[in-house]
Amino acid sequence: MKLMYSIHQFDVRMFISLNSSGMHASLVRFCRWASRSGDGYLYVLLAVCLYSNQGLADKLLQALLLAFALERPLYFIMKKGFKRNRPQQAIKNFRSIITPSDQFSFPSGHTSAAFMVATLLAYFVPSLSIPLYLWALSVALSRVVLGVHFPGDTLMGMLMGGAIASFSLNFLL
Repeated sequence: MKLMYSIHQFDVRMFISLNSSGMHASLVRFCRWASRSGDGYLYVLLAVCLYSNQGLADKLLQALLLAFALERPLYFIMKKGFKRNRPQQAIKNFRSIITPSDQFSFPSGHTSAAFMVATLLAYFVPSLSIPLYLWALSVALSRVVLGVHFPGDTLMGMLMGGAIASFSLNFLL
C-alpha cells in the first residue's frame, strides 16, 4: 500500500509540474487536436477502408479486430477495478480543460488504443513507424496536458496497447 501511495504522489507531482509549466498554454490547442484524433473515429474509418479493400481476409483488419476485442474489455475491467480518480477529483482546486468521457483515469484508453493501432500499423508499414509513434505519444501527452489523466495512466496505456498489439500479431501471424 505504501508503494502505491508513493507512486501516486510521484504521479501527482509530475502532473502538476507539467500543467503549471510556462509552455502549458501553448500546448493546449495542439493537444485538443491530438486528443480528438484518438477518440476512435479514425480507427473505425481505418477498419472500413481495410474491409472495403480486401474484406475480412486483410491481416491488418484481423489484427485490429482481435486487438480491440481484447483491449476494450481489459480497459473497462481495469478502470472499474482500480477506480483511480481523475486529476480534477484528486487535486484540490484543479479543473481539467476537457470533460472526460468516464469517471476513472487508470489506464488511459485513448493512449492504449493509439499505441495499439500505431504498433499494428507500424508492423505492416514499417516506413511509417516514426510518425505513427509520434502521433501515439502526442495522444498520450494530450491526455495529461488537458488534465484528464496522470502520467502513470498514459504509461500504462502505452504498455497495454503495445502488449495487446504484439499478442494479436503473434496470435494471427
